[in-house]
Amino acid sequence: MVLALDKQWVWDSWYAHDGERWHAWFLKADKSLGDPDLRHFNVSQGHAVSDDLISWQHLGTSLAPAPAPAWDDLVTWTGSVLRDDDGLWHLFYTGGRQSEGGLYQRIGHATSHDMHNWDRVGDGLCLDLTGPNAAQYEAEHMVGHWHDRAMRDPWVMRDPAGDGWLMYFTARAPGIEEANAAGAIGFATSPDLIHWDLQPPVFVGGFGQLEVPQVFEENGRWYCLFCTAAEHWSRARIAETGMTPVTGNHYLIADDPRGPWRIAPGFLDGANPCRRYAARILKTAEGLVIMGFDDNGHDHFVGQIRDPEPVLVDAEGYLHIDPDAEQGGK
Repeated sequence: MVLALDKQWVWDSWYAHDGERWHAWFLKADKSLGDPDLRHFNVSQGHAVSDDLISWQHLGTSLAPAPAPAWDDLVTWTGSVLRDDDGLWHLFYTGGRQSEGGLYQRIGHATSHDMHNWDRVGDGLCLDLTGPNAAQYEAEHMVGHWHDRAMRDPWVMRDPAGDGWLMYFTARAPGIEEANAAGAIGFATSPDLIHWDLQPPVFVGGFGQLEVPQVFEENGRWYCLFCTAAEHWSRARIAETGMTPVTGNHYLIADDPRGPWRIAPGFLDGANPCRRYAARILKTAEGLVIMGFDDNGHDHFVGQIRDPEPVLVDAEGYLHIDPDAEQGGK
């Protein structure tokens, strides 16, 4: 019963509940490409609906790259969806252009009344690494140091401290000698979901990249879920934990969504090769559950969304995947 397509791989996903049922959006690409590594630059966004996060109805393509030339004419990657006070749905997503080979990522914005057909706001571009705080980011592609100019996977939510909105995204900090110590959670604020101000990162360190961030509150604590690969652990993180690096999903923890954030102890959900990646934690009537896609590495890539598994919060506020839960998506 996993979310899977016969002729397409499915990977990064994000979710929203409309008051009656769940909606999932996800990256997808044709299996006819042969090599799963080619999926990243032959991508569109799919949309599916479910009453229980297990049985899914695929509704088809929801967003695809814009006609060239455009800032997002090559890829429309991972994002998040939320509803404003007037009932309009907003999609924030990652875009990249053909002329840059997708190496420079930026944040886009589209809106919808039906959660499936999205209209870009203007040309879609809503945030780039520019302005007074851009110097606190690796704002250029540091060839030979890192593989891209990272600015992707926007997670947007209401500001619990005011009337505005907060955005978190995958980024990198400049001037750090070890590439695997420069991963960052970027940050931006908006009064209206239209005009965004780039702020300094809310977290730097530990890993070369902290992908697909998701920020949420549970029992008065704030969590920033992220995923990373075994090869992107910093030397300091390996020394601090004494762990053999794994690929998978972990999290930061804080008392306030603006931080300060710290890396939670241990590691939430990882293996070599990875099984679940780009996870999301959802709040359901039965409690927290985790969802993500089956990866298992290049040679055994699966490309489907695993069934939800319960997540527990212990007395110290740390997250654990229920060890007694049935392992879905095998």
